[in-house]
Amino acid sequence: MSDTKTPTTAGTGSLLRRAAATEGAMWRSMYLWARRRPLALAPGDDPFGYLGVVKPILGIFIGLSAVEIPIFDLIVSNVVPWRPARWIVLALGVWGLLWMIGLFASMKIHPHVVGDAGIRVRLSAGIDIFVPWADVEAVSKRYRSLPSSRSVQVEEDGDRRVLHLVVGSQTSVDIRLRRPTTFVLPKGQTEPVDELRLYADDPDGFLRSARGTSAA
Repeated sequence: MSDTKTPTTAGTGSLLRRAAATEGAMWRSMYLWARRRPLALAPGDDPFGYLGVVKPILGIFIGLSAVEIPIFDLIVSNVVPWRPARWIVLALGVWGLLWMIGLFASMKIHPHVVGDAGIRVRLSAGIDIFVPWADVEAVSKRYRSLPSSRSVQVEEDGDRRVLHLVVGSQTSVDIRLRRPTTFVLPKGQTEPVDELRLYADDPDGFLRSARGTSAA
C-alpha cells in the first residue's frame, strides 16, 4: 500500500511547493513594483517587455475584482446569517485582487534581456532561461498564434522540437539553437529542444539588439 501512495504524495508535495513559490513571487514582485526599484542591468543590456498583449485583459480582471469586493460584501452581509462568512468572502476578494496586481507586477519587472553574454528569457517570476550567444544559431521575427493559451508548450515541428513560451496565445521571436538544449522550468527539466520561441512587445528592437550584440 505504501508503494502506491508514495508517487501521489510526492506529486502533491511538489505541487504545493510550486504554489507556495508562485505565491511568494507574486507578493515580492508587487512589493518591488510598488517601490519602483530600477531594473538591475549590466552595461550593454537591453530589456524587452511582453506585457502589452495581455495588459488590457489584466486591466479588466483587476477592475472587475475591485468592483466585486463591495458587491459580494453587500450580498453576503444581507443574505448569509453567519457573520464570519462576510469576513471570509471579503478576505478572499482582497486576496484575489492583490494576486492579479501581483501577476501584473511580476510580468512588468521581469522582462527579457538581450546582453553581451546572451539572451535572458523571462516569463513572469517563474521562468528564467539564459541562452549564451555560443548556443544561438539565429534570431528571427515571426508572429504566431497558438491554439492553446498555456504559457509553456512543446511541439514537434518536422524533425525539430520547439519550446514555446507563450503570452496571450502568441509568440513573436524565434531563437534557433546550434544544438539540442535542455532548459530548467518550474515543473522540471525539458527534453532537448532545437528552437525557443517567445513573445516580445517589440520584436524588431529585440532583433536589432540581438544582431548588434552577437556581432560585437
